[in-house]
Amino acid sequence: MFLTISTTGTPERPATDLGFLLHKHPDKAQTFSTSHGTAHVFYPEASAERCTAALLLEVDPVALVRRGKGKGRGGAPDSALAQYVNDRPYAASSLLAVALSGVFKSALRGVCAALPARAEKPMPLRIEVPALPARGGAELVRNLFGPLGWASVEAEPVALDPRFPEWGDSRYVQLTLEGELRLADALRQLYILLPVLDDAKHYWVAPDEVDKLLRAGEGWLAEHPEQKLITSRYLSRRWGLTRQAMERLELVRLAEADDLQVEDVDNAVDETTDTEEKPVPLAGQRREAILEALRGAGASRVLDLGCGQGQLVQALLKDVRFTEIVGVDVSVRALTIAGRRLKLDRMGERQAARVKLLQGSLTYTDKRLTGYDAAVLSEVIEHLDLPRLPALEYAVFGAARPGTVIVTTPNVEYNVRWETLPAGHVRHGDHRFEWTRAEFRAWAHAVGERDGYGVAFVAVGPDDPEVGPPTQMAVFTRLDRTDSTESTDRTDGDHKSDGNHSTEKTRSGTESAKEAKAA
Repeated sequence: MFLTISTTGTPERPATDLGFLLHKHPDKAQTFSTSHGTAHVFYPEASAERCTAALLLEVDPVALVRRGKGKGRGGAPDSALAQYVNDRPYAASSLLAVALSGVFKSALRGVCAALPARAEKPMPLRIEVPALPARGGAELVRNLFGPLGWASVEAEPVALDPRFPEWGDSRYVQLTLEGELRLADALRQLYILLPVLDDAKHYWVAPDEVDKLLRAGEGWLAEHPEQKLITSRYLSRRWGLTRQAMERLELVRLAEADDLQVEDVDNAVDETTDTEEKPVPLAGQRREAILEALRGAGASRVLDLGCGQGQLVQALLKDVRFTEIVGVDVSVRALTIAGRRLKLDRMGERQAARVKLLQGSLTYTDKRLTGYDAAVLSEVIEHLDLPRLPALEYAVFGAARPGTVIVTTPNVEYNVRWETLPAGHVRHGDHRFEWTRAEFRAWAHAVGERDGYGVAFVAVGPDDPEVGPPTQMAVFTRLDRTDSTESTDRTDGDHKSDGNHSTEKTRSGTESAKEAKAA
């Protein structure tokens, strides 16, 4: 996908000042890594009279499918083939918006130490996007960009096939914007409106997207006639987030009308006496539950199996009682990101000696993983096809045999409490299964009996009286270390045994889980 930004200049104010404002030198071609591909910035023309900066995003279709969130054209759409045959690599979308914010981060904020006065003033701009999905057609494009100060908004529909005009137009337009605006304002508009026109996002929309929307929409969104449509589409029609954003935008509008600060308008609550704590995200609650279980087990040498981008490894490093931490993942890219997150290249010698990142598959035995106090499989097992699960069971419980194994996985019964999750859908496009509490317990008891582990269960997150917690956790303890003779069920509150012990010998953990599901 492709986007160009052009400006004109004079000998006193050369057009090449655009390079200073974008923080990208006109004489260089630069490359930047993104989560789904590679972004290139180069200048097709750069003179005092006219300068054009181009952003070209090469999307990796395989990475897009693997990292897709399970719905929309960026994840797992209506058919399997559409995962690989779609418009994502070519048409401007949230992928381009994210690349825009990453590559031109300082320009979006309007920061330019070299030319601060130039950054604050409008300048002649021409922005072109050759292929822009427009769900709503060219009219919607004009309705969105027209009120934002552009002198000209051209949205030329792209024919399905110029050789067959009778087929009509596609849902794509060629967008050209011309006018005098601050560069930062123009970039912020594109950041918001590209995914709005596409009406899809390639990533899960979390509550922090409200803050992103309000930051990028500062100065124009509160008064925009299409404010509701922009807000709803940008937040992927998550009605709770949309309502929250609309309420905050109304405060902004009221504050601007009375020439006040938002804090002066929204002053009904004295924050100095407000003792209500912000809710901890589920991922944070999950990590804290894992850390508590590891501390309770007295573990000091820990494996994070399927460590992903290293969030748990980072949390473990903060506690000095964990003297050796090994993160294992099959993805080299994930390990690279984890290394950046942990700042391994800048870590002190003593701290670096505590952590190691290894590439490896969890469905194969690995001698490097033996002899550890504990292993964690956090949100891992549900990414395996069920026929491959016994291989993981043997590799971890049969071959590596750490003293403690902690497994967390979604509780499918809780899915009805997620307001934006359609009925029958799993939480992530790569989840091969999600178990009920009964299915998870049947699997855990079977694994424990077969491989010599006791098992206790812990609820993670709010424990709903009807459907249970959002995350279920099993803590396996090797019996030859504890001399324990039976497994114990616990709840997240008082951790009391409920007497639900597994006594039946099973053929495999997977078979037991399937039987529980059938029941």
